[in-house]
Amino acid sequence: MVRDQIEKVAVIGAGVMGTGIAQVFAQFGLAVAQTDVSEALLARSKERMLANLEGLVVKGKLAKSEVDAVLARIVQTVVVEAAAKEADFVVEAVVEDLETKKKVFGEWDPICPPRTILATNTSVLSPTEVASVTRRPEKCIGMHFMNPAPLMKLVEVVPGLLTAPETIEMTKALARRIGKTPVVARESPGGIVSRIMVAMRNEAVDILAEGIATAEDIDTAMKLGAGFPLGPLELIDLVGVDLHVTNSETMMRETGNAKYRPHPLLRKMVRAGHHGRKSGRGFYTYER
Repeated sequence: MVRDQIEKVAVIGAGVMGTGIAQVFAQFGLAVAQTDVSEALLARSKERMLANLEGLVVKGKLAKSEVDAVLARIVQTVVVEAAAKEADFVVEAVVEDLETKKKVFGEWDPICPPRTILATNTSVLSPTEVASVTRRPEKCIGMHFMNPAPLMKLVEVVPGLLTAPETIEMTKALARRIGKTPVVARESPGGIVSRIMVAMRNEAVDILAEGIATAEDIDTAMKLGAGFPLGPLELIDLVGVDLHVTNSETMMRETGNAKYRPHPLLRKMVRAGHHGRKSGRGFYTYER
């Protein structure tokens, strides 16, 4: 398969990342099959997509006539075989848990055509280990989209130990085709962005917990003083407090570096159900 033959993409997951990734593929003319474990999750994903697209219309970044066309390119299904059987490229965007991702790759590998590339959207886990359950490790790769996927221009391409050079080039070409700038990062816990950002976000929580500044002032300082579009605590709320804790623990375990240690305040927030935007409360309170 040559690069230009990637026309049908499957996206596994209907959460924030899966929704954004499916949307951006469809915006750039690709046929998308999106799947998850329930019709309800897929319906909510479609509602989120519609809201995202209408927001782009309001900002003048998308013609109103394009909204229906983008949505028409996305077929949603809970049947894995229906999504996998014709896919040229698959992006897995399920929960950031190694065993869950391996289970997904193990299920999709025997169903997908031999030509299909399997990509994992992980930010901190090993693409090599995710690929180990398949019979096509040379066609498995990390493809880490930034959040929110439709707006952020970067995609980290992370080859596993056995990823073929052609798979790397095809993944980079696909990223460019959907308006992204790909960078290649050798497999390492967190790649480039997460390795830097997880430590920075944890430092922001330390500053808050020590009473040095309020959440609002910490975020304002980083937005106005460092040019960040979102402050580090706002970003934790967007990513999910629970996911940030999981990623921090993974980074600390994989690197042995205490700078990735999540502050006890974060664990208390998770226990209280304060998971950020998705729960309505994190470092800030949100309307649901």
